[in-house]
Amino acid sequence: MAGSSPITVLVTGAGGRTGKLVYNKLKENPTQYVARGLVRSEESKQKIGGADDIFVGDIRDAASIVPAIQGIDTLIILTSAVPLIKPGFDPTKGGRPEFYFDDGAYPEQVDWIGQKNQIDAAKSAGVKHIVLVGSMGGTNPNHPLNSLGNGNILVWKRKAEQYLADSGVPYTIIRAGGLLDKDGGLRELLIGKDDDLLQTDTRSIPRADVAEVAIQALNIEEAKLKAFDLGSKAEGTGTPTKDFKSLFSQITSSF
Repeated sequence: MAGSSPITVLVTGAGGRTGKLVYNKLKENPTQYVARGLVRSEESKQKIGGADDIFVGDIRDAASIVPAIQGIDTLIILTSAVPLIKPGFDPTKGGRPEFYFDDGAYPEQVDWIGQKNQIDAAKSAGVKHIVLVGSMGGTNPNHPLNSLGNGNILVWKRKAEQYLADSGVPYTIIRAGGLLDKDGGLRELLIGKDDDLLQTDTRSIPRADVAEVAIQALNIEEAKLKAFDLGSKAEGTGTPTKDFKSLFSQITSSF
């Protein structure tokens, strides 16, 4: 990247826990990246610093996200529907909470229509690379996550991934395992496919490592036109991943 001008990168879902990490990491490298964020509300914008490079828009409303996407080189999609726990759940009584989605914020609207809108807008704007961060579990229609709030979240995420893969825009699809709020850079990261990591004890990964992989994918040719599952060994076992080119070189699958 030496001597080249920085690339402009939009992070959508920048108000979320992983999105915020990606946005902040990009901002730490102003010689390499011009960062932008997209959030849903003015309140979210203020929570992550309120800078002028944070746009407010609704991914379900295609026109509202066009200003954020105009003029960018790369898009990192980190939007996701969020299941909410129904009121009245008492964890002290045992049992499992029931979940629901807010009206208009079901996975079909957020993870399918909302991601399709982003992909379409990026394609129209001539974006050169889209990194989509999704979830493992999409090969199993009966995965327990699909029953949360009757949202079929992984089904709709998978539909958006397929749409991206068929879009003609160079892409990287990262299907992360269970997300941990732990420090990054301390674990050996593992590449999988077709949910094989879900059968192991290496199926989770710190959000900070997902954020790092998403950013590394911007610069490494081996990450393009690839889709992969991402997990990690427990901290203290294995060798922390530093060579992302060889990590991406392990990927064999385009979807």
